[in-house]
Amino acid sequence: MTDTEPHSEPQSEPHPGIPPQAPISGTTRLYAVLGDPVAQVQSPGLLNPLFAEQGVDAVLVPVEVRPDDLERVVRGLQQIGNLDGIFVTVPHKADAARLADRRSRTVEIAGTANVLRREADGGWLAENFDGSGFVAGLARAGHEIRGRRVALAGAGGAGSAIAAALLTAGADRLALTDPDRPKRDALVDRLAVYWPGQVHAAAEPPLYDSDLVVNATPLGLRPGDPLPFAPGALAPGAVVADIIMKPRETPLLRQAAALGHHVHHGIHMLTGQVESYCAFFGLRAPTTG
Repeated sequence: MTDTEPHSEPQSEPHPGIPPQAPISGTTRLYAVLGDPVAQVQSPGLLNPLFAEQGVDAVLVPVEVRPDDLERVVRGLQQIGNLDGIFVTVPHKADAARLADRRSRTVEIAGTANVLRREADGGWLAENFDGSGFVAGLARAGHEIRGRRVALAGAGGAGSAIAAALLTAGADRLALTDPDRPKRDALVDRLAVYWPGQVHAAAEPPLYDSDLVVNATPLGLRPGDPLPFAPGALAPGAVVADIIMKPRETPLLRQAAALGHHVHHGIHMLTGQVESYCAFFGLRAPTTG
């Protein structure tokens, strides 16, 4: 359809309570969220309404990028004059940290990044708010971390940051599992420098001996995925958390809830990061109702 052709479909009314998105123009600042796939990403639905609410002339768009193309895309986006930042999702978080020109302490510990900000000199500064967002989400839901025994499945992009954040928040013990043993062991070694004696690798999550069990793997993202672990072995009263945001009710969480366990949904990790993103990019913190 060209600009001169009439629109045959009626325009939908904005959803009540959500500010209308400002029109994109020649002054609009750009942000991209890179992933493979990107159909599941939730950040545009949170941040674009925030831009509208604050009168910020900006837009966040999803960009599907294959792993082999990531470096070319990141370097290419670095040359776009009105692009201020990149959000990063599965499976690119470790490579995004590697491609950054500078890294925060969190990124150095975790080895992964979930956001890049272009600095005044044109370089990328890498940060990772997955872990702090996950911990903030748990706290808001009333789940205590200090002194708890944690089993974490997944040593990848989000899992590495979550592991560091849980230990920072006072977890007593962290058992880490991942089928990629070299990646798992490398993360355990990095964490052990800061938390000696509190983190160890495990072949299987010690479900019977854990207060909090976290799925930080992609299992559950696609229909037919196997469970990351069988919740039937959990101790009574355990909290089961999943970082997958879409679908909201993953098979793991459904089974855990049916067994009477407390469940914690993936969207809480993202909503827990919004204030950090705002500070990182110089936006006002969102207002609360």
